[in-house]
Amino acid sequence: MTYTNLPLAQCPNSITNDEEETHKKIYQEVAELVSTFPRVEGGARQILYRHRDGWCEVFPAVVGAMVAQQHFKARPSDLILASYPKSGTTWLKALLVATVHRKSNANSTGTPHPLETLNPHQCVPFLESQVYTNNKIPNLDSLPSPRLFATHVPFGSLPESITRSNCKIIYICREPKDNLISWWYFNNKLRAQANLEPSPLEDTFELFCNGASLFGSLWDHVLGFWKDHLERPHQVLFLTYEGLSKDPRGNLKRLAEFVGCPFSVDEEKGGVLDETLKLCGFENLRSLGVNNSGRTEIAGLAIQNSVFFRRGGVKDWANHLTVEMARRIDEITESKFGDQIGLTF
Repeated sequence: MTYTNLPLAQCPNSITNDEEETHKKIYQEVAELVSTFPRVEGGARQILYRHRDGWCEVFPAVVGAMVAQQHFKARPSDLILASYPKSGTTWLKALLVATVHRKSNANSTGTPHPLETLNPHQCVPFLESQVYTNNKIPNLDSLPSPRLFATHVPFGSLPESITRSNCKIIYICREPKDNLISWWYFNNKLRAQANLEPSPLEDTFELFCNGASLFGSLWDHVLGFWKDHLERPHQVLFLTYEGLSKDPRGNLKRLAEFVGCPFSVDEEKGGVLDETLKLCGFENLRSLGVNNSGRTEIAGLAIQNSVFFRRGGVKDWANHLTVEMARRIDEITESKFGDQIGLTF
C-alpha cells in the first residue's frame, strides 16, 4: 500500500526563488500583525498571543492559522478533524486514518500500517501548526481525495473555504474538568522538555476558567461547533470523548458512515471493525515504537510522541481538583451549556 495523505512529506517542494520570497513576505506581514496582538502568560512556552477573534495561541500557530485562512483551499471531499486541545484528538485521528484507509491497507502485503510507523499527528496534520509553517505555503492540489487535516482553531476562525466547500467536519469535545487535567499534564511535559519549571495546577486552573489558554475558552470553542452541527448535521459530526470511551464500537460506526466509508456486514462479521478499534486502542498506540521514541514537529516545537499518551481515562479530574475547583468549572459549564438541549458529556 502507498499511504497518500502525508501533506508534509509528499507535497511538491520545488518552487521558484520568486515564489519562495513571496511566501516569506506573506508570513512576515502576518507575523508583524500578530506581534501587535495582546500577550498573556501561560502555555508550554509561557507567552500566548490573543488572536483578534478572541482566542490565544503560541506565536507560530497564530501566524499559521491566519496564513491558512488566506491560502487553504478546501475540497468538498476533505475531512477536517476539529477539536479543543486535549479532547481526544490523537485517538480520533488514529480512528479516522484507520477507517478511511482500511481497504488500501487490507490489500497490501507485508506493508506496515501507517499508524505503526507514524504518530497520528503525522498522519493527520494540523493546518495552523504543521501545514502552514516555516514560511511555506504548500501546494496541496496533488494530494488525492479524501485529504485529512486537523485544526484546533475555533469555528469562527476556520478558513472560509472549509465552510464554503461544505467539506465534512468531525468535532470531538471532552468534559471540561478532565480536559483541564489532561492539558495540565501535557503542558508540564512540554515545559519539562524545554527545561522549565512545572506550572502549578492552581495557575493553569485560573487561566483555563478565564479562557486565557490555548485557543481560548473551551466552552466557546465547543459551542461554536455545536451550533454548526445543529444547523448542518450532515456536514458536522459532533462526538464526545466520554461517548467514544463508553461505546467505541457504535461511535466508530457513526464515524465511518459519516465520512462515507461504512463498515459492511461482511467486514463486521470478519472482525474488521474490532481490529480497527484494537489497532487504535490507547494501550496499543502507546506501546508502538514510533510513539515511544519518535518526535513530531508542531508549531515549531519537536514534541516527543510519548507526550501525547498519558492515561486515556474518564473522570481523572476527581484525583486532582478540589471541591471548590470542580464546583466553579461546573457552574461555568452550566451557565454556558444549560440551554443547549442534547449537549452533554
